[in-house]
Parts: sequence; structure tokens; C-alpha cells
Amino acid sequence: MFPVIFEFGKFTLYTYGFFIALGVLAAVFFARHEAKRLGLDPNRITDLCFYLVIAAILGSRLFFVLLNYEYYMEAPLEVFKIWSGGLVFYGGFIVAFAVALVLVRVYGLALGKTADIAALAIPLGHFFGRLGCFSAGCCYGKTCELPWAVTFSHPESLAPLNVPVHPTQLYSAAANLFIFLVLLALRKKKRFHGQVFLLYLLLYGVLRSFIEIFRGDDRGGFVMHVFSVSQALGLSVAFFSFVVLVFLAKKTPRG
Repeated sequence: MFPVIFEFGKFTLYTYGFFIALGVLAAVFFARHEAKRLGLDPNRITDLCFYLVIAAILGSRLFFVLLNYEYYMEAPLEVFKIWSGGLVFYGGFIVAFAVALVLVRVYGLALGKTADIAALAIPLGHFFGRLGCFSAGCCYGKTCELPWAVTFSHPESLAPLNVPVHPTQLYSAAANLFIFLVLLALRKKKRFHGQVFLLYLLLYGVLRSFIEIFRGDDRGGFVMHVFSVSQALGLSVAFFSFVVLVFLAKKTPRG
């Protein structure tokens, strides 16, 4: 809706970049708080967050470029303009997850506890990131005539202009905030380390796949001519997480 917060000379503060930065800060702050509660070194967690943020940005941008490679073949310098929008969550998640597996071992952190911290920090940061998407107009929805439809009119918006569309960015922001609050309430009741992370994967996979139904931007092809790439990934991860949760719950004694 408002891609630019303000301009001063050649300096431009983009709303998308502002909310991404705000999300990162919120996630890191909360991760440090959880680390102290779980008996982990918060400084190690901060170091881990630093590298994971870089990995997530690179991975999410790379995934977006691959999905829109024809455009970037014509304008290769546009690849570097991430401040105006164009990050794919699952691309960033996959790369960050791979990096995390290595760094957790290097830092000597407990994998299950660290994963549970991430399960809360990620949706909190993602909530702010989706507000940035709404501001930039990326990740927009299909046209609709619903009372809560939004119409983008700013000439720099990435969404189609002057047509009412689903506010899918706000759907996603609300979904992430919901996940954060649910997991925050359940984290002290978990039966084993890693359970909160698996619950996050399950909830996010299902909710993201549902929201995909209303997305109107290019989804980068379909799996079996039915599911978008993000839907296929989300449902697969959700199913895997559910199976592992059931298996580990049966093996873990109550109390």
C-alpha cells in the first residue's frame, strides 16, 4: 500500500525493508529470551541468528529469482534489489535449515532446544515480514469483491493497480501471529525437545497451503497440475511433521 516510508535526497527508506529489519530484530530478541529460559547461551543463539538471517535472505531471494528467471534474464541487476520485495519463504527456510544443522553442531548447542526456539522466533519475525509484503504489494491475492478486499493504487506497488484483491499478505501475517501465540502457550507443556518445532512445521504447512488458494501472483508452476510449489512443500512438510509427532509422542512417557 505504501512502498516508501520517506525519501531524503538519494536515500530511500522502503517499507518492505523496514519491516524485514523489524522482524529480524523481534525474532533475535525473542530467541535470546527463550535461550535464557532453556539454559542455552544467548550469545551463541545471537551468533546463530546472524548467520541464519543471511542464509534465509540469500535462499529466499535465490528461490524467487529461479521462479521468475525469465524476467531476471532480461534485467539481471534487478536480482540485487531485495529492498523492494521478492523473497520466497520456503527458499529461505530450506537454506537456513541446512546451515543451522551445521552451526548447531559447531556451537555445541542442543538441537531440540534450539529448534524449539526457532519455532517461536520464525513466525514472530515472519509476521512483520508479511506486513512488509503488504506495503510493497508483493505476494498479492486474486481479484475478489469481498468487503475486506484491498485495492493497490501506488505506482510503485508490485500488485495489480486499481483492482480489488484478497489481502493475502494480511492473511499470512495473521496466520503467523496465530502460530506464534499458540506455540507460546504450549511451549511449557511440551513432552520432548523439538516438539514445538514440529508443531510449527505442521501448523505453518497447513495454513500456508490454505492461503495459497487465494494468491494471485505467479506461483512458478504447479505440481501435478493442482498444487503450487509452496502448497506441495507445505503439505509434504505438514504430513511429515504429523507422522514424526505421533511417533515421538508414543515413545515419550507422560509427565
